[in-house]
Amino acid sequence: MNRFAGLALLGPYLRPHRGRVILALLSLLVAAGTVLAFGACLRALIDRGFAQGRPDVLNYALASLLVVALVLAIASGARFYLVSWLGERVVGDLRRDLFAHVVRLGPAWFEIKRSGDVMSRISSDAQLIEQVIGSSASVALRNTLMCIGGIVMLVVTNPKLALWVLALVPIVVAPIIVFGRKVRRLSREAQARVADMVSEGSETLDAVRTVQAFAQEERAGQRFAEATEQAFGAAIARTSQRGLMTTLVIFIVFAAVGFLLWMGGQDVIAGEITAGDLSAFVFYAVLVASSGGAISETIGDLQRASGAAERLAELRAEQPAILEAVQPRALPQPGRGAVAFENVSFRYPTRPEVLALEGFDLKVAPGETVAIVGPSGAGKTTIFNLLLRFYDPEAGAVRLDDVNIRDLSLADLRRAMAIVPQEPVLFTASVAENIRYGRPEASDAEVRDAAAAASALDFIEALPQGFATHLGTRGVRLSGGQRQRIAVARALLCDPLLLLLDEATSALDAESELAIQRALDRGKHRRTTLVIAHRLATVQKADRIVVIDDGRVVDAGTHAELVRHGGLYARLAELQFNIAAAAG
Repeated sequence: MNRFAGLALLGPYLRPHRGRVILALLSLLVAAGTVLAFGACLRALIDRGFAQGRPDVLNYALASLLVVALVLAIASGARFYLVSWLGERVVGDLRRDLFAHVVRLGPAWFEIKRSGDVMSRISSDAQLIEQVIGSSASVALRNTLMCIGGIVMLVVTNPKLALWVLALVPIVVAPIIVFGRKVRRLSREAQARVADMVSEGSETLDAVRTVQAFAQEERAGQRFAEATEQAFGAAIARTSQRGLMTTLVIFIVFAAVGFLLWMGGQDVIAGEITAGDLSAFVFYAVLVASSGGAISETIGDLQRASGAAERLAELRAEQPAILEAVQPRALPQPGRGAVAFENVSFRYPTRPEVLALEGFDLKVAPGETVAIVGPSGAGKTTIFNLLLRFYDPEAGAVRLDDVNIRDLSLADLRRAMAIVPQEPVLFTASVAENIRYGRPEASDAEVRDAAAAASALDFIEALPQGFATHLGTRGVRLSGGQRQRIAVARALLCDPLLLLLDEATSALDAESELAIQRALDRGKHRRTTLVIAHRLATVQKADRIVVIDDGRVVDAGTHAELVRHGGLYARLAELQFNIAAAAG
C-alpha cells in the first residue's frame, strides 16, 4: 500500500538478519495458532464436558488449555525478544549509516540545513522505526493472522453467521482507509514540528553564554515555548484523527459482535447450533473484533513510522555537492607542497549574486610562507575553503603539487593539510584526544612534543588531570588563547605538507605568539604555510605577503616592499597594525 511505501527503507537493513526474521515469524505464527486453538478447547469443554457431565473430558480439556497456554507463552516471549532485537539492531545500523552519510555532505549543505533538524531525524524519527520493528509491525501481523484465522474458524463453526461477519468487514475497513491518509500526512507534519523544536533548543543551548550575556533568557524561553506549542498542536491534530478512527472502528466492530450474538442466540434457542458452537463462535468473533481494533491502532503507528522513514530516506538521498573522482590520482611522493590557483572564480551557494573570488591567481612555492591580507569580505577564508575542497570553484583550477585537487581523493587531499581556524573547535574529550584528533595513532610522546611546540605544555600540565583532563563541551573550560594553542598543537602533530593558519594566534598574548611563531619557523622549510593574519609580527615574518580585495590579488611582496608601494596594504598597515611611524 502506498501509504506504507516509506517502510521500504528498512528492507536492506533487515535482509542480513533473515534468520532472526524467519524465527520471529515462526514464533508469531505459533502464538497466533495457539490462540485460535483456544476456541476448539472451549467448544469441547462446554459440549462434551459440561453438557455431557463427563469429568474425564473436563480434565482433558483443562490439560489441553494448559498446554496451549504454555506454548503461547513461550512463542510470545520468543517473538518479543526477536523483534525487539531486530528493532534495536536495524535502527542502530540505520543511524550509523545516516550519520556517516551526513558528515560527508560538506559545509555547503549545512549552510541551508539546521543541525538540530538533522539530529532530530536521526534520533526521533529513527526511534519511531524501532517501535515499528520492535512492536507495532509484529502486533499488526499477529492480529492480522488472528483476524484471518478467526474468520476462517467462524466459517467452519457457523457459515451463516460467518457470512454476516464478512459483510460487515468493509464497514470496518472504510474508516481505517479514510482516516489513515490524514494520519500519515499529519504524522509528517508533527515530526517536522518536533525537529523545529529540537533545533531551536539546541541552537539556544549552544549559545547559552550569549543568551545570558544579553539577558535574553526570557525571550529564548518564549521562542522555545512557541516551538513546543507548535509541536504540541501538530501532535494533537494527529492524535485526534487517530482517536476518532479508533473510536469508530471499535464501536463498529463490537456493535457487529453484539448483533452476531443476538443472531446466534436465536439459533441456539431454535436448536440449530449447540451452546459449545455458540461459545466458540463468540470467542472467535471477539478475537476478530479485538484483532480488528488492534489493527486500527497499529496502522496509525505504521503510518506514522512510514512518514518518519520517508524523512530519513530524504536525508539519505541528499547528494554531496563535492564529488570524488571515480579513479583518484595519488599525490607525488615525496610531497613538495606547491599550491596554485589558476584564474579561479567562485561564489557561495547561499550568495549566488556575489563573486567571492574572481579571476584569482596565486602560486605558492614549496616551503614558502605566504601571508594573505585584505579587508573583511575580500575572500581570504574562501581561499582555504577551496583548498580543503569544502567547495569547488565554478571556473579555474586549484592545484597541489601540480595535481588538480578535483582529481585527488578527499582523504588524501585533506591529510596533506592541517588548519588552525580563527575559532578553534574542541570536542568533549580529553586534552590528549583533542590534540591527536587528526592523528589518532600518535604516541603520548608525540602529543606532548606537539603541545610543547604550541606553547601549551605549561597550562596543560597545570590542569587537574593534565593531558587526561576532559575539556567539556566545545572546550568551555579553557580560555580562548588556550583553545587556540590546543588547535595549533593538533595541526603540528599532523606534520602536514600544507599548514593553513586562519588568524591562528589572534587570541594569544605576545609571549605565546612568539613561542608558537618560533615553533612554526623551525619546520617552515619542511612545509608550505598559508597565513591569514592581521598581527604585524606574523605578517612581517612571511616570505611573501599577498594583498587581496574584492576576490582578486591587488598586490604582493614583502612587508617593506608593500609599505613602499602605498595603496591598500599601506592603508591596512596604518589602520590595523599601527606602524605609520615605523614606515616613515
